[in-house]
Amino acid sequence: MIADNYEQIEAIVLNVSLLALFLLMGYAVHDVLQKNDVPKVGRYVAYGVLFLGSLGFIAKGIIQLFFTSSGV
Repeated sequence: MIADNYEQIEAIVLNVSLLALFLLMGYAVHDVLQKNDVPKVGRYVAYGVLFLGSLGFIAKGIIQLFFTSSGV
């Protein structure tokens, strides 16, 4: 059974790992910004860059989903 679902299990583990990585990066950025008294504008920029980085992975997943469902 595991051999049949190997690719699906691998994709799920990769997505969960990326989610955990981005959550940990967000926590690290939040901690650094909190300790150094960064102004609001700097916080918005830092969180925006982190969000845009994760948005690329989300877009990749959506595009990959469309390609696999259409048979490409």
